[in-house]
Amino acid sequence: MDVDVIVVGAGPVGLMLAGELALAGVRPLVLEKYPRRREVAKAGGLGGRILELLDHRGLLDRCEAACTGPIPAPRFPFGGVHVDLSRWDDTPMHALPLPQARLERLLEERAGELGVEVRRGHEVIAVRQDDTSVTVDVRGPDGDRRLVARYLAGCDGARSRVREQAGVAFPGVTYQEVNRLAQVALPETVVIRDDGGIEVPGADVIRAGFTQTETGLFGLGPADDSRIVSLFTTEDETTEYDDDTAMTVTEVRDSVRRVLGVDLPLGEATRLSRFTFHARHADRYRAGRVVLAGDAAHLFPATGVAINAGMLDAVGLAWRLAAEIHGHAPAGLLDTYDDERRLANARTLLHTRAQVALRRGRDAAADALRELFQELLQDEPASRRVGALLAGADVRYPVPDADRHECAGTFVSDRVLPTGEGRSRVAASMRAARPVLVDLADRGDLREAASAWRDRVDVVTARTGERVADAVLIRPDSYVAWAAPVGEPAERAVPALRGALTTWFGDPGDAV
Repeated sequence: MDVDVIVVGAGPVGLMLAGELALAGVRPLVLEKYPRRREVAKAGGLGGRILELLDHRGLLDRCEAACTGPIPAPRFPFGGVHVDLSRWDDTPMHALPLPQARLERLLEERAGELGVEVRRGHEVIAVRQDDTSVTVDVRGPDGDRRLVARYLAGCDGARSRVREQAGVAFPGVTYQEVNRLAQVALPETVVIRDDGGIEVPGADVIRAGFTQTETGLFGLGPADDSRIVSLFTTEDETTEYDDDTAMTVTEVRDSVRRVLGVDLPLGEATRLSRFTFHARHADRYRAGRVVLAGDAAHLFPATGVAINAGMLDAVGLAWRLAAEIHGHAPAGLLDTYDDERRLANARTLLHTRAQVALRRGRDAAADALRELFQELLQDEPASRRVGALLAGADVRYPVPDADRHECAGTFVSDRVLPTGEGRSRVAASMRAARPVLVDLADRGDLREAASAWRDRVDVVTARTGERVADAVLIRPDSYVAWAAPVGEPAERAVPALRGALTTWFGDPGDAV
């Protein structure tokens, strides 16, 4: 074997996966067909659950330091309307303005710190597999060569060569529309109003938010101190654009003119992005020793969700692959990656398809639907529910005996817990990407039961005044595998914990 896992694609998903694998003691190799990191604007930031996960890995501070602007208020586009979560405390959805190119640099630096090799200018040509390995034919700067690994991870995007070579179907639809997103300065001839709208000479006032017209959708975001606004247009088009050809300010201005009928003066741009929407879902995330993550596995017809979902795929996949490679994975563990992430991404596909229906309707009935939906979002339960959908925070994974405790299958959000060494966050226990049993009630019986897995499961003792459980077993992806109800007797709690440990982390026979 040349390496344990070949990761194809050095985007955020592939780099996140490689870093997670390295944390788990696995040797990954990242192959990227482009010779250098692309600077063409793509995703503009991160949001939702992935931010909590990055905090658990100790990466959130680095991401925040790399931001291009202040963290915005939690107000998000949703199919031609806005979901305003700024009115509610403890909102489930936040965003971080971090352009994809900066994120990739950060994740590649972190991967390098963990010993990961990234080979650029190396394109996968063919894939073959048997019961023990995957063979990859690669074309690189020094010619063709053959690499062998135990597993191959396709993180190579919407046109995934890995998915194609593995014979995995990618059903769905492509919407015949082109979307353009720009962050651009407005000249002094354009008046910026207090309500966020703008006044253009010779035209009516253009209001902030979304405007539907007969030819498409126009969006205007508020200006910052340097008069930079966010502009968005959607038009029905059949033109095929080269993803590597950067959009220009002239192209944005022409699109605004077609959609809105206004000749809008534009200055220098800080971001220009063009994209087409798809709704596609691979019929499986695993084909033998080939696994898929990110855009290679799913495409969503809305902005702001794909990169978050893909990086969560990477975290959910890495610890399972590592368990397989280290030889202590229980039967079927890798299949649970497909089960869980398909469930989560199906929810994302659901709400992004709903956004298509809201966004594309251009008659009076569609206007009425958007108006009614916006009214419903004034209610806290409705806006919180949609916020959780956007964040990817509404999923509870199906774990064995989930009815024993309400926490089972849910994500462990950060909290502060007193410990013997002072106050420590749960997030700090997840830095190493290892399973953790958090004992909240000084349960020596449970700590003793977990000691047989000490080679692969950490134990943390904590104290809390109002605990929701006596102990919580947390997987490396920060989801609860098992929880002991408060006061549950040892004769029930101990066998249940041992069962959960075996189910997720294998037989303890060779633990020391």
